[in-house]
Amino acid sequence: MLKKLIFRAGLTLLAISAAASVIAQTSNASAYPAKPIHIIVTFSSGGAPDTLARILAERLTTAWGQSVIVENKPGGGGNIGSDYVARSAPDGYNIVVGTVGTHSINGAIYASMPYDMVKDFTPITLLASTPNVLVVNNDSPAKNLKDFIALGKKEGKMNFASSGTGTSIHISGELFKTMTGIDMTHIPYKGRATAIPDLLGGRVTMMFDNLPSSLPLIREGKLRALGVTSLQRSPAAPDIPTISESGLPGFEAVSWFALFAPANTPKPIIDKLQLEVSKIIKSPAVAKRLLDLGLEPIGSTPEQLAAHQKAEITKWTKVVKDSGAKID
Repeated sequence: MLKKLIFRAGLTLLAISAAASVIAQTSNASAYPAKPIHIIVTFSSGGAPDTLARILAERLTTAWGQSVIVENKPGGGGNIGSDYVARSAPDGYNIVVGTVGTHSINGAIYASMPYDMVKDFTPITLLASTPNVLVVNNDSPAKNLKDFIALGKKEGKMNFASSGTGTSIHISGELFKTMTGIDMTHIPYKGRATAIPDLLGGRVTMMFDNLPSSLPLIREGKLRALGVTSLQRSPAAPDIPTISESGLPGFEAVSWFALFAPANTPKPIIDKLQLEVSKIIKSPAVAKRLLDLGLEPIGSTPEQLAAHQKAEITKWTKVVKDSGAKID
């Protein structure tokens, strides 16, 4: 009888403890945000992740009356900034704009990772996606993708720039290398801001860049676009053919950007962030701005983001393995 009473008392205490935890989390969420929020961008300024972060920061600041600060922490193919958030307190005050690289590719390409792409984060929402675009210097003799592939096979060796090892820009190049059989050397930079000048100056042959980043230079006639990496043409640049339709059927490498918080961030806080951010992303003014930039607005649930990330990890792990790319 005594054992039964003790057991029941134990269950009661557990129930009380669980209820108290839920009440505490709900209370924290209702007070959130009570101080400035930091959105970490894992690459230098000027790219799509930075653009998204600054759009969100401006509108979240207005919506919540609390400062939202964008911090750029580039390096390590996005690993430095992602690891910073993974190690932060799970309270919603440090969140990261994760990319297809930082949260689905890097775990396959880096021999040693400072964080686990899945276990160390809580998904918030899938913000947007965009194709990459294959761009060359205007002085290149290649006027289209078929010319470029023929040139590569004739010369026997080329190089390609990226904004960092493990990024979708890098892996797009590795996929291209595998599918064309061209001997290509990867030259990683610490961000597109340092890669583009070398491409414009002819010091590197080509680059797969996020479409929103290169589109202004393409429109100004400073770079030549040979193809986008999505299976369908981009509404933002319908005149640029897809790589798939231009000689490499099935070629697809789409970049995506999402918000993640540290693992174990309370669900009420995640839900509050997801609801407000999704509302911003889907608002007519922001959606139009993103589409004009070449970004497709999404605004998913945390569960949809988790499922998408899982599928992308499977896809890109195979691509990395097939390419033989590896960073010690």
